[in-house]
Amino acid sequence: MALVVHLKTVTDLRGKADRIAKVSFRGLSFYTRVLENCEEEARFDETFRWPVASKIDENEMLEIQVFNFSKVFSNRLIGTFRMVLQKVAEEAQLEVSDTLIDDNNTAIRTNITIEIRYQPLDGTMCTWNDGEFLDVPDDPDGTVRFETSSLLSGYSNGSGTSLGKASHGLPVLRKAGKGVFSAMKLGKSRASKEKKGDDLAFLETEDLNRKSSRKDPDSISVASVTAVTTNVSNKRSKPDIKMEPTIGRPVDYQISVTVIEARQLAGANMDPVVCVEVGDEKKYTSAKESTNSPYYNEYLVFDFHMSPDFMFDKILKISVIHSKNLLRSGTLVGLFKMDVGTVYAQPEHMFYHKWAMITDPDDMGGGCKGYVKCDIAVVGKGDNIKTPHKTTEKDDDDIEGNLLIPEGVPAERPWARFYVKVLKADGLPKMNTSLMANVKKAFIGENKDLVDPYVQVLFAGQKGKTSVQKSSYEPAWNEQIIFTEMFPPLCKRMKIQIRDADKVNDVAIGTHFIDLSKISNEGDKGFLPTLGPTWVYMYGSTRNHGLMDEHQDLNEGLGEGISFRARLLLSIAVEIMDTSVETPTSTDVQVEPLQSISEESAGKIEDFFLFGSFLEATMIDRKIGDKPINFEVTIGNYGNLIDGASKPKIRKTRRNEGDEESELMHHDEGEEDGDDEDLVPVSSTPLMKPMITERNYYHLPYFDRKPCIFIKSWWPDHRRRLYNSNIMDKIADKLEEGLNDVQEIIKTEKAYPERRLRGVLEELATDCNRFLTLANKDENQSGRTKLDRERLKSCLRELENIAQQAKLIRSQVKKNTVKDKLKQVQNFLQKLRFLADEPQNSIPDIFIWMISNNKRIAYARIPAKDILYSIVDEESGKDCGKVKTIFLRLPGKKGFGPGGWTVQAKLEMYLWLSLSKQRKEFLSGLPNGFEEFRDVPPANSGPPTTLIYNMKQVFQLRAHMYQARSLFAADSSGLSDPFARVFFSTYSQVTEILSETLCPTWDQLLVFDHVELYGEAAELRDDPPILVIEFYDEDNVGRAEFIGRAFAKPLTKMSDEHYGPPLFPPPLEYYQIYRGNTPAGDLLAAFELLQIGPGGKADLPPIDSPTDTDHGPILPVPVGIRPVLSRYRIEVLFWGLRDLKRVNLSNVDKPRVDIECSGKGIQSTVIANYKKNPNFSTLVKWFEVDLPENELLHPPLNIRVVDCRAFGRYTLVGCHAVATLRRFHYTGNGKLASNWDTGAEIIINMEPEPLIKKMDTVVKLEASSDAVVKVDMNDDGKKKKKKKKKGEEPEEEAEADESTLDWWSKYFASIETLKERLKAEEAALAEAEEKEDMEIAAETAEIKPDVKASKGKEKNKEKTKSSKDKKKNQAAELAEVESQPKVDELLVYNKELEHDFNDFEDWLHTFNLYRGKAGDDDDVNATDEERIVGRFKGSICMYKMSLAEEFTKEPGFDPNLGMFQGIPHNDLIHVLVRVYVVRATNLHPTDINGKADPYIAVKLGKTEIKDKENYISKQLNPEFGKSFDIEAIFPMESMLSVAIYDWDLVGTDDLIGETKIDLENRFYSKYRPTCGISSTYSTFGYNMWRDPMKPSQILSKLCKESKLDPPQYGPGGRVKVANRVFLGPSEIEDENGLKKQTDEHVALAALKHWEQIPNGGFKLVPEHVETRPLLNVEKPGIEQGRIELWVDMFPMDNATPGPAVDITPRKPKKYELRVIIWNTDEVILEDDDYFTGEKSSDIFVRSWLKGQHEDKQDTDVHYHSLTGEGNFNWRLVFPFDYLAAEEKIVVSKKESMFSWDETEYKIPARLTLQVWDADHFSADDFLGSIELDLNRFPRGAKTAKLCTLDMITNDQELPSVSIFKQKRVKGWWPCAAQDENDELYLTGKIEAELHLLTADEAEKNPVGLGRNEPEPLEKPNRPDTTFLWFMSPLKAVRYLICTRYKWLIIKIVLAVLLLIMVALFLYSMPGYLVKKMLGA
Repeated sequence: MALVVHLKTVTDLRGKADRIAKVSFRGLSFYTRVLENCEEEARFDETFRWPVASKIDENEMLEIQVFNFSKVFSNRLIGTFRMVLQKVAEEAQLEVSDTLIDDNNTAIRTNITIEIRYQPLDGTMCTWNDGEFLDVPDDPDGTVRFETSSLLSGYSNGSGTSLGKASHGLPVLRKAGKGVFSAMKLGKSRASKEKKGDDLAFLETEDLNRKSSRKDPDSISVASVTAVTTNVSNKRSKPDIKMEPTIGRPVDYQISVTVIEARQLAGANMDPVVCVEVGDEKKYTSAKESTNSPYYNEYLVFDFHMSPDFMFDKILKISVIHSKNLLRSGTLVGLFKMDVGTVYAQPEHMFYHKWAMITDPDDMGGGCKGYVKCDIAVVGKGDNIKTPHKTTEKDDDDIEGNLLIPEGVPAERPWARFYVKVLKADGLPKMNTSLMANVKKAFIGENKDLVDPYVQVLFAGQKGKTSVQKSSYEPAWNEQIIFTEMFPPLCKRMKIQIRDADKVNDVAIGTHFIDLSKISNEGDKGFLPTLGPTWVYMYGSTRNHGLMDEHQDLNEGLGEGISFRARLLLSIAVEIMDTSVETPTSTDVQVEPLQSISEESAGKIEDFFLFGSFLEATMIDRKIGDKPINFEVTIGNYGNLIDGASKPKIRKTRRNEGDEESELMHHDEGEEDGDDEDLVPVSSTPLMKPMITERNYYHLPYFDRKPCIFIKSWWPDHRRRLYNSNIMDKIADKLEEGLNDVQEIIKTEKAYPERRLRGVLEELATDCNRFLTLANKDENQSGRTKLDRERLKSCLRELENIAQQAKLIRSQVKKNTVKDKLKQVQNFLQKLRFLADEPQNSIPDIFIWMISNNKRIAYARIPAKDILYSIVDEESGKDCGKVKTIFLRLPGKKGFGPGGWTVQAKLEMYLWLSLSKQRKEFLSGLPNGFEEFRDVPPANSGPPTTLIYNMKQVFQLRAHMYQARSLFAADSSGLSDPFARVFFSTYSQVTEILSETLCPTWDQLLVFDHVELYGEAAELRDDPPILVIEFYDEDNVGRAEFIGRAFAKPLTKMSDEHYGPPLFPPPLEYYQIYRGNTPAGDLLAAFELLQIGPGGKADLPPIDSPTDTDHGPILPVPVGIRPVLSRYRIEVLFWGLRDLKRVNLSNVDKPRVDIECSGKGIQSTVIANYKKNPNFSTLVKWFEVDLPENELLHPPLNIRVVDCRAFGRYTLVGCHAVATLRRFHYTGNGKLASNWDTGAEIIINMEPEPLIKKMDTVVKLEASSDAVVKVDMNDDGKKKKKKKKKGEEPEEEAEADESTLDWWSKYFASIETLKERLKAEEAALAEAEEKEDMEIAAETAEIKPDVKASKGKEKNKEKTKSSKDKKKNQAAELAEVESQPKVDELLVYNKELEHDFNDFEDWLHTFNLYRGKAGDDDDVNATDEERIVGRFKGSICMYKMSLAEEFTKEPGFDPNLGMFQGIPHNDLIHVLVRVYVVRATNLHPTDINGKADPYIAVKLGKTEIKDKENYISKQLNPEFGKSFDIEAIFPMESMLSVAIYDWDLVGTDDLIGETKIDLENRFYSKYRPTCGISSTYSTFGYNMWRDPMKPSQILSKLCKESKLDPPQYGPGGRVKVANRVFLGPSEIEDENGLKKQTDEHVALAALKHWEQIPNGGFKLVPEHVETRPLLNVEKPGIEQGRIELWVDMFPMDNATPGPAVDITPRKPKKYELRVIIWNTDEVILEDDDYFTGEKSSDIFVRSWLKGQHEDKQDTDVHYHSLTGEGNFNWRLVFPFDYLAAEEKIVVSKKESMFSWDETEYKIPARLTLQVWDADHFSADDFLGSIELDLNRFPRGAKTAKLCTLDMITNDQELPSVSIFKQKRVKGWWPCAAQDENDELYLTGKIEAELHLLTADEAEKNPVGLGRNEPEPLEKPNRPDTTFLWFMSPLKAVRYLICTRYKWLIIKIVLAVLLLIMVALFLYSMPGYLVKKMLGA
């Protein structure tokens, strides 16, 4: 079906301009090319074609607009032509000439001529042949403009061509004459078969031109495509089906938080405690006194076992609490919160050394309340952790740059309000059981709705609830819940629940999670979170509510919902608060009422029509096979007959609105509307009794009568959302398929992966551009939300961006960059998947339930968007109108584990969903050849209830079952007796049973004769049904046990096709076998489906005759399919067996090893006495075997160990299957020969010349190695400057003195190097990421320091804060650092040593032997670790027989050893093993107090050393510094176990974790890990040579072993090995400083660069410390800490080694710090005088070093200071123990009165000085303080005036001093406190003198405390007023009267006199008056 428009000419145009036309039909527009400089006539002559999937309605319009084209401005419309297509629909072909109309609908004189053709659905109009259309005019651009790549995928029904089934489209179609369209008709062809899902993306122009002239479509696709894709594994033949639900399964998690320190806490003189809370679990650190920058370094661990969804939603809170003790809970200073998921999403799942910013939720305007520095890691089972090294912390003091927030989140986060508007809900289920309902009805007498709903929202650890609506299935709340949280929040999801309020306990009705990242966009053009108003649909348990709901967890959001529960109308908005206008008060959740909104606000309601047809129901589980079964399909509550409606009012009103509005849609349903009114939905199939397929499964006998269902439902019409999502999903699917192809090509080492990748990228760019044209159509504006608009914008931006990048990357794809580019394209895939996930789903999911006996048994859930129909093919869902295989599964928890592995039923089903108006198309995708049958009146119209197929095809299915490998061990022997059962449609067959193997080779052909399939042949050919292959283990007793399942699609051949290359016979392919969701092996097989034509079976390709075996005739896999074989020889090295466990309670005594491969095999000699010597006497044996030429098809090799018992009995001990022999495949000399040029000598210079020194800083970052190559052989003990860091004084020279250096100096220097190396790696990565062409870091193999430094300087100019830049700056600094190491270094590996040296399996391999049933994740069965019963040591070498001559002719060839020439003897050997344990880090706490008391236990063979008395109290990062010597006999004692136990006073000690090291492999390895090679050779001192063999002896031995000439030493420190010359120093200095000649330095130089020796050079293990994870059997897969150690081994028959290196931890050095407080000044005045109101302060100074309770000391009090000046002359003395290497003070104290022993703490060396105001009766007032870090504190000011607050606030920029270098310091320092706004202000200044002495110096030169003897200080000269007034009252009175209150006293006296006069006057006046009156 297609509409074709040929636009010929537009005439009578005005003026001269560029013209362009736009042709639109059904919302899909095409543009013509631009015609330049057109005058009157524009001859477009272009053809446009629309595949139409639904019949053209008479009222539909075609629109053509003609424009004047402008490159700069928008195009100007000339006129429009509109035509109703009624005539076209009737006549199918028209030529039209007409005038255009302008904007005002008036005709203009411009004319247009077009020709229209239309081929309708049923082909009734007229049939046209290709030629008619294809007169494509000449196109000057060479491109026919199609906007869509899948224009081809029209739909077919009835006509012969099956365009609809083309699984691909043509991207940019280059012009190729008629050929383009012939290529387009590939729909019919078999292209998709060979191309394996690839598109013609890389048929370059000439390809198409060349091929297109042929008529046979097959020849096109095969020739052009297979040449390039080289038959990669066919995705179409391997359907991707997951059986078991993945969500909801609980997993082990460990969350570890290290609280290091806090800084800048708000408040003065506080005692802070840090509380870490995860979910409901809380853990506290210890309290620190009187400080606002406490140091903790405490490690807290939380263990969880729960599903990932729930785990990642848990909130992790870090809060700081002030003065918490037993009696009071303390006051909250502030808290920080983020969800666990945010941490898990970080690289390595951790934040390392980051500062969490603390804020107070009750004081939101208050800003930051301080910072807590912490490490947070979230580890799931099996995650590997990278632990950065713990050392001194200097570089992360930059708080702002190291904040604890994910990349991309700004440091300053404003407060925001999150509004969740809860409007209404409907469709709620009954929440009371029917029994309770009846009781209620009886009592109350009314039948109310049985649910009292309210909505609860959880976000960022807070909870908000709406009011409860009593008794309502359709509650309307109209309330908004407001959360106040910082933005962006560090919590990703919001959990919204509808709950039922109940007297006893509230239950969840349904839960919906909203992921904030999906409803917002953080980019610069992004938008704040916004949602709706939209309906969210909630799913959970089934709706029939019993007293006990077994699936209640599903309603809480745990696991996949199995039924629709309710829908809720809500919207979300976020508003950033402007704190300048309003200061928010608190973060409490608020609830406010809202106005109700109109019906239409969530979108216009339309009626949707869902149609489904059940074509097949097979594989029904036998447990339910005995009762009749039916299937029910529901969408929302529609169609749910059992427990669906709590009977909401079906809204007829809605229907009527719909009817009025449907006029507006672009076609109206004339006659059908009338019938719709009484369309009775049919939502379930008729009951039917199943028939038996075989003993495990049944099927329903649908045969030719296929039942149908149809439902009408009403939902808001937001199809556009789903359409856009579908387009992106399809782009992503295509991309994923393409990438899988590329990976497969790389994996199978086929040619030209880069071509395929280019094709994938071209296709991606085309598809993304196609999205841009399609996605912009807004069909209906009503109900479009802000999120719709913003999401559309961001999707358009992102896809445009992806399209551009894809084009860019395509141009960069080269053969050598394929893998890197592949990684980048994977990112596109993730982005597309993220964008395609639509947060506002407008239509609920569809559920299909299998119902037996009126009970719901099993279900499938299908998203509505997957089956949504659209006219435009890209927009419709991926399963719409297609027959899809659906597997039903058990609901809820039943679906986990073995329950989830069984198939409950397999359906072949067709589904279609769209608006009722588009209903005409609902059958268009069904397989053809059916008649519609209707049970329901009216029988003439309405959808069919049954489809009766009268067209059926007969096929023969051939299943070529060749082999399976790595199957699941189902028997207790560790093996299985496997057989396979193949299911196809309703047929099933089984292979033979092969006993005791995990790698069965059946080599069997199963033939299914007379397989009947319904539908049209061509469609079955393109999309055959799925085959299911199940594997079972046959047991003698009971039923066979399920092992796994694989899926496949057969390759189909029609009867009229030729059986021959390139498709037939089909090649063998690997199919992944799954057991649940875990891979359980591979099946190698091929499947073909051959149509039986009119000639019957005689026409089919012949089948070989059966091979007669004991089991009856078995057909072998035919010759063309079975692999081509060649003769190989497999040599096996039998070395020995180790650690064999008992079998059936008896020890293994005489074991033997049997090797089997492909039916042939060999046995080792029997070990005579396993206890005495577990090695074999005969080392090498071989056998010959025929194996496939193709390496990928090689069968596994089986190793079995049996114990030979008496009387010829054998017992299986264990077995191992080597799945791939690839790594043991020897391919001849070509592979092994190195490509060294062996001509010229190559000089490797070791002399410390300046030029070379510059090059030394090159840090090599090869992918394989971890080592820093520092070529520095300078051994003169010259004093070199230590690495200088910015802002640090050069270290004093004395440090470099040899005598002070020890092993720890070396260790700490090495750790610095390791950290710098890791930093450099990070910087290299950051650099690489930033390069515009996005080259991947692997290519940046070397970091050149000079380049770096310059880059770093430029960066510094920009002063950017981004972490990438920061890393780069660090690298730049690193490069500036002088690279001459002062201390000789060793190499610290931050992982196991094996990791870097190929597991030391260079010639001796270890194979674990397994026995017992294999376990599953949650099974009670054993894990793989527990199934190991021993290890076989040996090796394998396989090679083609043709190569055998090559090496047997070599001189000295020992035929007994074959390929294993030169291996040592395996006799017993005595070895001295020396284990050095340095320290352990991050141990898992085992005691209640969150600590542990660790000690070491070393075990080797029968020797076990428990170092119990030297346990380290209460320490999770203990430094052991111990070495242990053990004498061992290899091979009996070769597995070394180093464990850490926790010492307990009572009871047994707990194992924290252990690590195991196989010493034998190390001992025999060529890498020589027995004793690492030091960096320099020295005969004394801390770096003394440990190995009994000197470097020159080792070099000679290596040369001999490598068959090289002995080393030739030359004068002046030269040595020549092969063609390499090494230079180095030639003198050595002994202890007395005498120099003598030596060759050892140059020999060592050669050893250190042994990998550069041609033919056989390799890296030797350097002197090292390795870091190994500690594991505990009880917590499998999760690290319990790490241990740093190394092992030396010395054979006892050689020279005895020297004494062990002393690595005892450094003892702290004793010091004494003397602080003299001279004076204070400008101290703020706190007190008011009682009598005088005068401000004064009684000042004293308090100070401490270790902690307030331990050693605080106070000066005396300077009373009554009126100016803030105080004079003290007071001495404070602090003795302390100090570790210089770590810059920490060591304090030992008992933790509490109940502690058994003292605990050692390490705290930073910080001196606290505080100024106080003394009070007599109340508590003293704290005025201010300063903390001086003794290693780095600001230099004191010379005078009080120069002393300012800047010394505290800008301490980074001021010069700093260290008291340890500058032993005596004097000056003024400021004290500060915080005001209400947490701003610092100056509270006083202290003049002090600090003097540091060692303990010895202090003893010789004692001083007194205060002003005491010895060396007393003089008394301070304090002014008079300081004396208390009652001690000298006269002085005080004189002071008061004469100075302060003189005028006041005078005024008072005058006032009193005045008063007396007035009083006297009043008193005497009456008398005088009387006298006067009486005249007296």
